[in-house]
Amino acid sequence: MDQLLESQRSVHVLYAFDGTENYVKQLLNYIDEGIHAGDHILIVENERMTRELKRHMEKQYTEKQLKMVHFVNSLHFYWSSGSYHPPAIHEYFTKTVAPYIENKLSFRSWAHVEWESVKEPLFLIEDFEKIADRAVNEFDFPLVCAYEKKKMPVHLRESLMKTHPYVLMEDELIASPQYQSMSNQA
Repeated sequence: MDQLLESQRSVHVLYAFDGTENYVKQLLNYIDEGIHAGDHILIVENERMTRELKRHMEKQYTEKQLKMVHFVNSLHFYWSSGSYHPPAIHEYFTKTVAPYIENKLSFRSWAHVEWESVKEPLFLIEDFEKIADRAVNEFDFPLVCAYEKKKMPVHLRESLMKTHPYVLMEDELIASPQYQSMSNQA
């Protein structure tokens, strides 16, 4: 992913992962790449996984490097309005990234979307991903959206392939052939 980020910052990636071990490996790699690139890293994650990631990171990074990594509680992030409401999520995200944008600080983000806990219609997830795709281009930052593959029905996977220009398949980053740019939908 580093090679792609060297040529462009506005990168929206779908990561459909198999198992916690692969997930942790990819996220720690993303954090490592971000720290070495001098980026702040915003991670939307659940509390249990945040604790596990911090344990790994504390063994590897200095205090200064650890201050580059910022965790956002996924429950607060996705449910800030009391339900899964894409405009409220966008507003929460915009407030979260505002200090980085205002201070012209380079950042990247990773969002673990545990959608199975969302009892909302799946079209809301597509709406959210369209908003996220616009934000990536507007604010010029990379974003990885991580979904657990075995919990993704086929119609959700197809929808996500349309809203993400890139797909991370464990160790390979590919262009999504189904991606439909928001500018193409105007």
